[in-house]
Amino acid sequence: MFKATKRFIAGAVCPKCSEMDKLVMYKNDDDIETRECVACGYLSVMKDEEMVESELDTRVTPEGKAIRDDDEQPIRIFEMPPKS
Repeated sequence: MFKATKRFIAGAVCPKCSEMDKLVMYKNDDDIETRECVACGYLSVMKDEEMVESELDTRVTPEGKAIRDDDEQPIRIFEMPPKS
């Protein structure tokens, strides 16, 4: 068995002790995302429902096809004219 890789969450504030930059996130032995405060020992387990709700909305459907709005236009990139 290997030890879980813990990574700090930049700018996060512990809900228990209010210390900034002390929270780490890792997957526990059951492969569940876990947050832990290295200052006070606060522990929080992320449930699957919480992870689904926190996903960002994108303009891509679950089937992987992009959705285009009618008012969207592609970006055109022009080369810079040579300096005189």
